[in-house]
Amino acid sequence: MKSRFWAYLMAATVLAASFSLGLSAAAQANSIVATSPVVGSVLAVAPNAISVTAASSLLDQGNSLVVTDPAGKQVDDGSLTISDTTAVIGLKPLTASGIYSVAYTILSATDAPLTGSFTFLFNAPASITAPSAAPTPVMTSSTKPKVLTSNSSATVTMIVFLVLATLVAIFLLWYARMILMQSRKSRKSAARKRSAK
Repeated sequence: MKSRFWAYLMAATVLAASFSLGLSAAAQANSIVATSPVVGSVLAVAPNAISVTAASSLLDQGNSLVVTDPAGKQVDDGSLTISDTTAVIGLKPLTASGIYSVAYTILSATDAPLTGSFTFLFNAPASITAPSAAPTPVMTSSTKPKVLTSNSSATVTMIVFLVLATLVAIFLLWYARMILMQSRKSRKSAARKRSAK
């Protein structure tokens, strides 16, 4: 009986460890860690490019960034470049004030496509000056960029696995306790029978 208890306890430990490994793998899923301009920022100077930085290295092919103006017209120049974890797309000169949208699809070798969008507000100056020849990144805030999640299904899946792992662990502990109690009862019963003889 004692060996059975230890077998169940070992099984519970292995199961809990496998669930924690699965959860840590899900927690390391690719995500957006930074954008330029920062999500929701207000700009007085038009950026020359938009960048999205992911947690994992990106594939060279299949990624996309599309930037649209307040009227829904595409204002990126189509020159998407990938540098390790960052995707950068150049912009045409921005002339209209309003909310600009950036839609992205990011591909890494180790994860499903990461799709999402964010916005920023551009307040156009009264007169437009010619843009410089070389694109320069525009930083609007010294605070840390917000981490974006493109898909809440990964979070929901992780929570479901955590709840299931907890329920299984509770059941296994209860079952092991029941076996231990049964083992004690049978030992007491055997001791009584021996003392009665």
